[in-house]
Amino acid sequence: MSALTDTLASRTTLSDAQVDHIARLVGEWQLLADLSFADLLLWVPIAVASAEAGSEPAFLCVAQCRPTTGPTAYQHDQVGVVVRGARLAALRTAFSEARIYRDVDPDWDGDLPIRREAVPVKYEGQVIAVIGRDANLASVRTPSQLELVYLQSAADLAAMIADGTFPAPLTVEGPGPRAGDGLVRLEPDGTIIYASPNALSAFNRLGVNGNVLSEPIDALTSTVADDPFDASDLAAAVADAIDGGQPASIEIEGGGAVIMFRALPLRPRGETLGALLLMQDVTELRRRDRQIMSKDATIREIHHRVKNNLQTVAALLRLQARRVSVPGARAALEESMRRVQSIALVHETLSVSIDESVDFDEIVDRLLVMLSDVMGSAARIGVERKGTFGEIPAETATALVLVLTELVQNAIEHAFPDDRAGTVSVVADRGRGQLTVEIVDDGVGLPEDFAGDRTDRLGLQIVRTLVSAELNGTVEFRSHADGGTGTCATVTMPVGRRTRVGG
Repeated sequence: MSALTDTLASRTTLSDAQVDHIARLVGEWQLLADLSFADLLLWVPIAVASAEAGSEPAFLCVAQCRPTTGPTAYQHDQVGVVVRGARLAALRTAFSEARIYRDVDPDWDGDLPIRREAVPVKYEGQVIAVIGRDANLASVRTPSQLELVYLQSAADLAAMIADGTFPAPLTVEGPGPRAGDGLVRLEPDGTIIYASPNALSAFNRLGVNGNVLSEPIDALTSTVADDPFDASDLAAAVADAIDGGQPASIEIEGGGAVIMFRALPLRPRGETLGALLLMQDVTELRRRDRQIMSKDATIREIHHRVKNNLQTVAALLRLQARRVSVPGARAALEESMRRVQSIALVHETLSVSIDESVDFDEIVDRLLVMLSDVMGSAARIGVERKGTFGEIPAETATALVLVLTELVQNAIEHAFPDDRAGTVSVVADRGRGQLTVEIVDDGVGLPEDFAGDRTDRLGLQIVRTLVSAELNGTVEFRSHADGGTGTCATVTMPVGRRTRVGG
């Protein structure tokens, strides 16, 4: 809706509440277009500069909806078209007199006859826009019963738009059943007076056989629903819609099928006419949803087991390190233990998430606590995170957490000799398509002969390999630019567009 709301904000003086009402209407109006067999054009009044009069009234088309049930009246999109002259009369009448206006004779667009109707859009007693219902009459024929019910239902909804009662104020639902999926018209007492062929097929898949006309909808569904509470919910939604309440969607499962019902009130000019019930077979969609949920659960269980196995490996390395008397061998085992534990952190996060990305701020915070504890430096060396990483793709998170593990434990181990106190900071800066991470310490600084690209230390070799091969980034080491003590290791890597940022 952003393009529509931007246009309304720049070309009209409508309030935010009025714009929201129009946005809800546009979210619902595909139903009206299909029932009308007509294009819907949303017109708003504007002032257009005129050489003679300075400015003259006109209407601007800000949205268009084509029917899926019949031919369109327009081969080209009408959004942005400004109407003046002869066509202005119908729109101006509907807008100024707050009533539906229909041209007596069709308007010929070349060799195409178009029946035009203007419907005022009312909000809290004020007309704020006009909907043009423009139907292509080139293939007019004797209408069937389905078409007559469609047209009558469309007329009722148009009258509700003119009353300001459609769409409902709190309508926030996404796409639901369309008229062509299955349509049922209900009397005020909840009995069925018409069911489209697709609606009858949907009933049949639920297990409802035989005649449904003049039958109460709750009686039909209560006998076939696997869960009786679903049938009760549908009966309550229908009763609420008949009383003029909010539209509601209910799914009923029965006979191996899942049918979505959506109940909408029909109260044109304040008269209770019953309700429209839209039906859609969502059996295959729900089956796929269950498959996806099953696969997600399997993937989470795999991450959980990998995490447990890695923690077991880390525990074995810890036990082995305690039994080794050679200091160098013990240090190597302890470093390997910390690497395994850092990878386990990523899998632990993925085991409780269904997303393909992880909140990396949480992982870094836990990693810093873990490194500080296992290296026995918590009392004299502070570790902290500054800035935010945001969400990192799962395939990147493991490599990045290993890189941070190596750089942070390297800073803790080498920057503060002789029990010196200090601080190690992990500073993240995420911009457009790029993440820059600095590991900064206020320790003794780099040795004079340090060469990060030629070191034989395993940890730094791991960092260089992962950054270049897995993260497609770069890493560099330098002393503080201001001449102070300490070292800064900078990792720069590309990242995707940020979707969510943690604090």
